[in-house]
Amino acid sequence: MVEQSSGGREWIAEKIVKLFEKSVLKPLKAGKVPYFEMLARTRDNVYIDQELQVIRLGNKKLRRRLNDIEEAKTFMRTVLIAAIVYEAIKHNKYPTIRDVFYDAKHTIPGTDIDTVNDQAESDNIIEDLEVLLGASREEMGLQTDVKCKVVGLMRVRSGRDIIDCSRQGEGGAYTPPSNVDRLEFLEVDAEYVLVVEKDAVFNTLNMERYWEKNKCILVTAGGQPDRPARRLVKRLNEELGLPVYVLTDADPYGFYIYSVYRIGSITLSHESVRLACPKARFIGVAVSDIYDYKLPKNVIIKAKEADIKRAKELKSYPWFQSPAWQKELDLFLERKEKAEIEALSSKSLGFLEDKYLPEKIKGGHFIV
Repeated sequence: MVEQSSGGREWIAEKIVKLFEKSVLKPLKAGKVPYFEMLARTRDNVYIDQELQVIRLGNKKLRRRLNDIEEAKTFMRTVLIAAIVYEAIKHNKYPTIRDVFYDAKHTIPGTDIDTVNDQAESDNIIEDLEVLLGASREEMGLQTDVKCKVVGLMRVRSGRDIIDCSRQGEGGAYTPPSNVDRLEFLEVDAEYVLVVEKDAVFNTLNMERYWEKNKCILVTAGGQPDRPARRLVKRLNEELGLPVYVLTDADPYGFYIYSVYRIGSITLSHESVRLACPKARFIGVAVSDIYDYKLPKNVIIKAKEADIKRAKELKSYPWFQSPAWQKELDLFLERKEKAEIEALSSKSLGFLEDKYLPEKIKGGHFIV
């Protein structure tokens, strides 16, 4: 029996019980082989939802059977980790995904086989459980390292505490909880959200109090966005109506980071509706900015083969088919050059915050 003090997660525990009854107990009682049936989280089973403008998981299903030599170990891990999540909810615990890995890891008696070998395996099963249960990792109460940082003209309630995101000390920023849905927006006096790819650039803008001078909220996840950053950006856009602008390096990896914020990722396509922000706009740095702003040659970086390969991949993605993005990617492949955000400082210190960003926002110079 799961107690009502389990943080509103009782419904997930009930789903786990029903999953076990349907997929394990019922087949065993009928003398049949247990199996889990779930939507396939594979590259060939995603599509663009034209109405929502996000990557969605398709309808292709797979069966993970206990008697399949290729799938038996994954079946066992699914049972094991679902049981761990159930116990955590039952005892009102909030383990990290690292805790789950260590709790699941043991050697099968009489063998030298470990149940899980590394955390990537247990993390993958947790994502499978999200699909099987229709419950996010955050709703399960599983904790992770949070890379997301936010600063700006906003007050939020987190648990029993009220946090003023404009009063985090010099250069300080607020780190939200793993489950951003537990935040309550109390007061917001901002006109837009600026998502910054790089932590160092975020720190500079924060030290300059860009957010105060320009009435905005700054968000970063220091590279590839984690789930709290994506969820926070989406909530700020959809619940408060704030425009979202994404600032990255002028290279294919930066462009991909923008697309993860905007449309989602293939890996987490089952979570796109909750995490993606289709109204996010790419503010720069664009490849064309390198030449339009006449950046000096000594700050322009020659693209590597990996960059070129990545740019060609992006050109084929359905969500990079707009004329503006095709033009940018063609220019990159033609010139084979890239630039970091900080290269704008070659124009002058403060060029980014004093001229580049205000001009782009005022002029509506975005790429979608």
